[in-house]
Amino acid sequence: MKKYDKLIFELSRPGRTGYQLPADNYGVDALSEIPADLLRKNAPELPEVNEMDVVRHYTNLSNKNFGVDTGFYPLGSCTMKYNPKINEEIAAMPEFASLHPLQPAETAQGALELYYNLQQALASISGLAEFTLNPYAGAHGELTGLMVMRQYHISRGDTKRTKVIVPDTAHGTNPASAMVAGLEVVEVKSKPNGSIDVEDLRPLLDDSVAGIMMTNPNTVGMFETEILEIADLVHKAGGLLYYDGANLNPLLGKVRPGDMGFDIMHINLHKTFSTPHGGGGPGAGPVGVAAHLVDLLPNPRVRKGDDGRFHVDTDDRSLGNVSTFFGNFGVLMKAYAYILSLGRDNIRNVGPMATLNANYIKESLKDLYKLPIEGVCKHEFVFDGLADKSTGVTTLNVAKRLLDFGFHAPTIYFPLLFHESMMIEPTETESLETLDEFIDVMRRVAREAAEDPDMVKAAPVTTEISHPDETGAAKNPVLSYRQLKANAK
Repeated sequence: MKKYDKLIFELSRPGRTGYQLPADNYGVDALSEIPADLLRKNAPELPEVNEMDVVRHYTNLSNKNFGVDTGFYPLGSCTMKYNPKINEEIAAMPEFASLHPLQPAETAQGALELYYNLQQALASISGLAEFTLNPYAGAHGELTGLMVMRQYHISRGDTKRTKVIVPDTAHGTNPASAMVAGLEVVEVKSKPNGSIDVEDLRPLLDDSVAGIMMTNPNTVGMFETEILEIADLVHKAGGLLYYDGANLNPLLGKVRPGDMGFDIMHINLHKTFSTPHGGGGPGAGPVGVAAHLVDLLPNPRVRKGDDGRFHVDTDDRSLGNVSTFFGNFGVLMKAYAYILSLGRDNIRNVGPMATLNANYIKESLKDLYKLPIEGVCKHEFVFDGLADKSTGVTTLNVAKRLLDFGFHAPTIYFPLLFHESMMIEPTETESLETLDEFIDVMRRVAREAAEDPDMVKAAPVTTEISHPDETGAAKNPVLSYRQLKANAK
């Protein structure tokens, strides 16, 4: 074992110190600001290591992580695309990073202009009237959008509308967000191709329905060809259409949710517009609405005056505040940089390229992997495991084996329509050479599954941690340094 493969406490030696702080904080004793009853009585039990060991330990750990900068990441419905480094440079600019949200608007005109311009860009891209950038993430955007939906009906005295229709293929956050918003979830069935069954939808539409949540393309990557009929039915019943923006990527340049009849939508900036996500990092879920819902958007709002100056408004008709100040501003900056980098013409290429890449992989592998839904997909598609299941190699086994070749696994066991689901989304930012390499590896794994299934079932074998006991880790988690230290003795 290499030195820095050891756990940090194994490097600990009494008396070693890996940091040095000033005797006081620029002349102010920081501890004097903390109430005495909140101060520790005893020093924390932490490893005692020098600075070099700390740096090398965490650098070594970071090198073992998998990310979109280290390999292909075909995670379905999550759009794990390349994040240009210029985004990070712009977000780190001190002119923005050093701003305080409480400073007067006249001293932050550049930030407010960026915020306003991003609102306008998203409105143009989506076909909706106005956006709020305040929600912190996609699910937070869903909740905000549903609050707008509910407030709309309440403001009109239509208090019976407490039900939201959700497809049986929906992302899990859809019914969860509806429940948190105080709405009742009603499920509508899908047809074998994953599209909403319009005949199952019709009897669900009555005067108790607030609206329907859906995404287009749907969760299995197929376009909802009956979307205009669905929009007409829901609107005639008095409901609103909510667009889950998780699958917006393939629409860019081809069609806008607002043009399909959607009244409310959220956009995952940390997916469609390249800001990093995953691992609990910051996201952003701006919410856009049609013209008749603009007054309900949450406060605060950034407006542009007749004099060209930008100011911050609140509106008494608003549903209120959903976040502190202006959301995750650093994430908003990265998305704005990405949109400007692409420009109007290149944004139009995103959807077609994402669709081309997905269909290229699908057609190249459908002889060895079971394709339950035929036809042209959009940005993603779903295999139902291996075509030959006789050796007992599962989707999980295939996913683990991909790690041995430097590829992250696609989304597995979702959607629930198929027992061995494997959802693959290459995005538009991957090269033909990367796609070909992934296809070659997938074909190799399929051959291995037929010729040496035990080897595939034992994967991964080349990663830092080989075939861990996931069940044991879930049942007996080690949640503290003290417990880890005790277990190692």
